[in-house]
Order: sequence, then structure tokens, then C-alpha cells
Amino acid sequence: MAKKKARDIALDVLNRVDEHHSYSNLELRHVLDAAELSPQDAGLVTELVYGTIQRRLTLDFVLSHFVGKKKVQPWVRNLLRLSLYQIRFLDRVPERAAVHEAVEIAKRRGHQGISSMVNGVLRNVLRNPDVWERMPEGDAATQISVTHSHPEWLVRHWLQVYGEETTRAMCEANNMPPHPAIRVNRLKATREELLTRLREEGKVAQPSALSPDGILLAGGNPAQSELFRQGYCTVQDESSMLVGLAVGPKPGMRVLDACAAPGGKTTHLAERMENRGEIVANDVHPHKRELIANAASRLGLTIIEPIVGDALDLPRKNLGTFDRILLDAPCTGFGVIRRKPDLKWNKTADDIKEIAKLQYQLLVGMSGMLAADGRLVYSTCTTEPAENQQIVQRFVKEHPEFAIDDTLGDDLPEAAGKLLDDRGCLQILPHHFDSDGFFIARLKRR
Repeated sequence: MAKKKARDIALDVLNRVDEHHSYSNLELRHVLDAAELSPQDAGLVTELVYGTIQRRLTLDFVLSHFVGKKKVQPWVRNLLRLSLYQIRFLDRVPERAAVHEAVEIAKRRGHQGISSMVNGVLRNVLRNPDVWERMPEGDAATQISVTHSHPEWLVRHWLQVYGEETTRAMCEANNMPPHPAIRVNRLKATREELLTRLREEGKVAQPSALSPDGILLAGGNPAQSELFRQGYCTVQDESSMLVGLAVGPKPGMRVLDACAAPGGKTTHLAERMENRGEIVANDVHPHKRELIANAASRLGLTIIEPIVGDALDLPRKNLGTFDRILLDAPCTGFGVIRRKPDLKWNKTADDIKEIAKLQYQLLVGMSGMLAADGRLVYSTCTTEPAENQQIVQRFVKEHPEFAIDDTLGDDLPEAAGKLLDDRGCLQILPHHFDSDGFFIARLKRR
């Protein structure tokens, strides 16, 4: 009964995402908070929703061989997608069980004709397994798009930027579920001490090879653990942990985090400063101020001052100058598609151009608040050169008093192999370390 409930809930989420053009992570959080599900069932709902959205184009291509041009109601199409995802990509769900549950859901939500159609389509797929291996007609972009379920415009763009081998690798990595990662709070324990405690609790944990503060877990939700509640760790991706190391704040410094919510990088900076100094953590959304404050409180950090405002307005607020500035800029987010699969379906090429304009304005504004011997880190969670190195290169060209700090690799030795030609810009792609795609550049006054 629980599994049937989980599939029903997953279908509800998929329908709401389509109807309201909303984000699946928000709809999931809303539904899971209200439903009384076991951790296993909550995990199944999450996997079904994210997986179905992630593989949508592939699922629709397979469906097209059996549905043809029939008009299918949106909820029925989502039910078929959901069921095909289980059949193809979830080994632990028996194929016939997936078909049976789909038919039962169709009976409850529709009429006899709909349940018969669902049954017929799914059983036809089972009788013709070779359909999953068929390639669509067209060039490499079309085939990669359908096979790895990414919008064709984005695949064509990546082919131009990165070439076919890297594009395929990125698309494959984007379809893989992220592994849980946590960052140790060094004010309460060393990484080795936290690893020992995790293993004593029966957790499968290993040190991150990318971040000296990171620990990788085999599964589960670390945010529900007692160690998390007691402030021993923060849930954060390995790539994201590198940002705090790039900023390199020292105890006693004055630091600005211009786009801070929900506070993961802000708290990392405070931990690296040994909770000594001052951090002004700004975010444009008033309701996210509390997220930053709560994160700081849980970790025992007292040097963070959360403020609310548009980062473009910060230079006019008489905040003074800062020894370190972090501009973790708003971006298209193409580096975190594996976490937010909706992104690839909701973004367009125009979004890249529009966000790049804002990013450059923000960088110019923040640079004026940097102390004479300070450092400014510009970071994004996207893979787009127009939002990353092109922004930084344009900035130093138009502001000759600044230079790209080519010593960045010294502070990020594990990732130094992914530095770009100017040595002060780091571009991690999703397949490099099985982590989020991230860009980091460090600027200094000449």
C-alpha cells in the first residue's frame, strides 16, 4: 500500500509542476512535509519525481512509438512517463508491478478506456524492449538530446563550446543522482573526528578528495541526523565547498557575502575565520534572512550579520570596505541540473544573455567595496562561459586597476587541474568529480 501511495504522490507532484509551471523541489518539499511517509517512501517519491523529469525527453521519444498522435491528457502522459521511468531506470521495481500499479492509478483517476490504454501502451513497451536502443533521426545534437534527455538548443550550444565528447559526458553526469556530501564544522570537530563518529553510527563515509572539509556519504539525508542538528556539519556539495577556500578569509577580517542565502558558503567563511571578525551576509529575499540566521545559530557562529537588500544597492549603503568579498552571483544554474532537473527545460538561450548583464553589473558594484589589499571571489554554479570567464575577462579589461589572481590554484590544489588558461579561473564540469558544475575566479587590486 505504501508504494502505491508513493506513486500517487509522485504523480500529484508531476501534475502540479506542469499545471503551475513551478519547480519540482518546491512542490516536493510542500507535499513531503504534509504527507506522513517513511524515509524509504519519501526517498521513492523524490526519485520518481526527479527521475521522470530528468529523463522526460527520452521517455516521450519511447512513448511516441506507441501513442503516436493520439491526444493524451496531461495527467495520463505523466502517469505513462512515471511508469516507463520505473520500467527502464529503477531495477528494484519489477516491470509488471509498475504496469499493474499504473493501471490501478488510471482506474482510480479516470475511466475504463484510460486504464485500458495505459495497460496496452506499457505492455507494448515490455514486448518491444529494443525501442530503448533506437536512435532518433538527425545529427549528433538531436541524438544526444533524445538519448540523454536534454533540450536540443542546449546540446547544440555545448557542442560548440565543449565538443562532442565533453557534451556527452556532461549530459550523462547530469542524469546521475547526486551523492550526499557534508562539510565538517571545524569549530566543533576535525574531519577525522567526524568521520569516526559517523562510522561508529554505522554510516558509510569517506573523506572528499576535492575539499579538505568535505565528507561523502553512501546515502540517506544527513540533514535529519543528530550530528547535523548539533551543528557538527552542513550539507553542501564538494564543488561549492571550494568557494570558501578560494575566498580564504582570515580571523579578524571584514567580509561581505553579497548573495548569501541560504547561508552555506557564509557559514563556511565564518568557520574558516574561527568565528572571529565580521561577515555581512546580504540577500535580496526577506524570508531568506532567517535561513542564514538559523544556519549560523545551529553551527554556533556569532560573527554573521544577515541583512536584506538588492546587491546592486549595496555600494550606496555606506557599508565601508571589506578585506574579502564573495559574489556568488545569480546564474542559469546549468551546473546543478542533476539537483534541479527542471532547469534544463525552463531555461533558454536568452536567459544566459539576460543574467550575464546582471552579473556584470553586480561585479562592478562589488569591486568598489574592496579594500586596497583585498580579494574578491566571483563564483557561479553554471557551465556557461558567457556567465563565467567572459564576465571576469571583460571586467579586468575595462577595470585595469584589477587583475585575475593567478595564485588561485595554490589554495585549491585538488582542483587545480581544471584551471582555465589564465590560471585564475576554475571551471569544474559535472563529470570531472561527480560533483556540481562550478566556476570560481579570484580578483585582486593591482
